[in-house]
Amino acid sequence: MIRTMSVKEKSLKLHKEKKGKLEIIGTMPIKNGEDLAVAYTPGVAGPCLEIAKNKNDVYQYTMKGKTVAVITNGTAVLGLGNIGPEAGLPVVESKALLLKKFGNVDAIPISIDSKDPDDIVNTIKNIAPGFGGIHLEDIKAPECFYIEDKLRKLLDIPVYHDDQHGTAIAVLAGLYNALKLVKKNIKEIKVVINGAGASGIATAKLLMSAGVKNIVLCDINGALVKGDNTLNDAQSKIAEVTNRNLEKGNLADVIKKKDVFIGVSDGNVMTKEMVKTMNKDSIIFALANPTPEIMPEDAKLGGARIIATGRSDFPNQINNVLVFPGLFNGVLKVRTKDICDEMKIAAAKGIAGLIKDSELAEDNIVPSVFNKDVSRAVSKAVIDTAHKLGLARENLI
Repeated sequence: MIRTMSVKEKSLKLHKEKKGKLEIIGTMPIKNGEDLAVAYTPGVAGPCLEIAKNKNDVYQYTMKGKTVAVITNGTAVLGLGNIGPEAGLPVVESKALLLKKFGNVDAIPISIDSKDPDDIVNTIKNIAPGFGGIHLEDIKAPECFYIEDKLRKLLDIPVYHDDQHGTAIAVLAGLYNALKLVKKNIKEIKVVINGAGASGIATAKLLMSAGVKNIVLCDINGALVKGDNTLNDAQSKIAEVTNRNLEKGNLADVIKKKDVFIGVSDGNVMTKEMVKTMNKDSIIFALANPTPEIMPEDAKLGGARIIATGRSDFPNQINNVLVFPGLFNGVLKVRTKDICDEMKIAAAKGIAGLIKDSELAEDNIVPSVFNKDVSRAVSKAVIDTAHKLGLARENLI
């Protein structure tokens, strides 16, 4: 009997054969001396001098305006944790590949061997002149919040942490369509987010910007409550604006009478008995990978109406690939300095809008990542919003 290779085995084999997932392709021919003179010396002095006269001309004469740096320090890699910058490199290679495949954005994977937030900030600040955007990846909380905030203040190019904002946008897109099906108002729903790290906190912030008023975040110790001095700085800040009723207890306590559960935590932390205590037509987004917080069949047995996971082998996959390729395609085209909440909400609506009302179903609330319209919809939403808010700067090119 011939044994079929597992996905992990196939991945190891292909990574080893290909030596990673990327290669550099030149855009100019080098076939003779004249080609060499044009691409390199003495011809290259022309664009160098133009850029020296006007720094913004770097967008005209180099790859800066179409290239993103995808950066990690390997401290929060997928579900693997702090495995180091070398071990984190395959993931940022993957993100660079996906940016090209789905968004036609060139990207360079970079691993930084440091856990010091200020050291990471300075490193990125010093290499930023060569890039049109910064995509942060797999940097653990709470350092990731500090690093992103600091870079957004220091740099003149967009800085985006996918673990935060990609997750939040994809969740909001799915939630818009789920709420349509169950006929609930986003301003009236009660939400529990399990997981109070980068993804959970960013998702809470974006949902509030989109109109959600009642959110409780939980971590391994239970509900985040204002005034709890055991919380880290990022958790303390989000606790100030969530859990307005000061609910206390563990997940089983706070999930009662809620409409939506969003899990960005660990597998098997929720039970069908907990789902039974939620409001009618409950919505479950169990996004932990590879094992969801609750398996879809158990959530269904508990009475959930709509169930999404982060996995491709179940319906309703909530995946960051829906977001970041089109988002960077858009922000690079308009050269916006920042990626604001209005852009994120517009992106979520763009994704959700690809599912026609006539096609909406309990097992069809988000488009496939292979739907070619997704990247275009996100890019258009970002571009239109940038123009509407006066943030577009493509006239500088």
